[in-house]
Amino acid sequence: MEVRLPTAHGEFLAVGYLDLRSGIEQVALVHGDVPGDAAGERVLTRVHSECLTGDAFASTHCECGDQLSAAMEAIVAAGRGILVYLQGHEGRGIGLLAKLRAMKLQEAGLDTVDANIALGLPVDAREYGVAAGILRDLGVRSVRLLSNNPRKRAALLRHGIAVAEQVPLLMPPGVENIRYLRAKRERLDHDLPHLDGIPHLDAIPGPPDLPRPPGSPGLSGPSGSRAGNA
Repeated sequence: MEVRLPTAHGEFLAVGYLDLRSGIEQVALVHGDVPGDAAGERVLTRVHSECLTGDAFASTHCECGDQLSAAMEAIVAAGRGILVYLQGHEGRGIGLLAKLRAMKLQEAGLDTVDANIALGLPVDAREYGVAAGILRDLGVRSVRLLSNNPRKRAALLRHGIAVAEQVPLLMPPGVENIRYLRAKRERLDHDLPHLDGIPHLDAIPGPPDLPRPPGSPGLSGPSGSRAGNA
């Protein structure tokens, strides 16, 4: 199923999919001629994890909503590209209610990693096989990946999508999300070099010096999912 989707950022083609394994509906926003003369090579691509609080409610707890808008603008500016919006990835795959519980623990002082662990949940339960399948269906052979997360790049590579370049998608930090972003950098390996040297935020403490969780709980198997399980 596909339909023209005009947006505030430009015009896209919304292409709908049904994941037959999970029953989850997915969508990709396509701008321009993606296969085109370049035969699907080096397509500017954002694989965006669902985030209701950031994407729909503009929460400043995270940078997700800003990244979604910036990615759409970048794709339109490039003349062609794809945004794969992955449902089922809320809270790095733990679901909306669990994510809200984790946010409550973060208010009490835990970081985003320890909050999940305290709830007995995986640090990252996302699976990217469906994203790779969507990209292949759209004729994509390699991507310029809009992401700060090297684990997302590794997951796409495992699923057979070549990543020609990882393009930073850095959003200005704020008082509400600086601890969250620092935890993502220090404990989840995100490339966020812009967090240092911001005077009015430097006084806010970063996450405690705790050991990184062993391995990558959400990206540990050949399918990019946690054992037994975005």
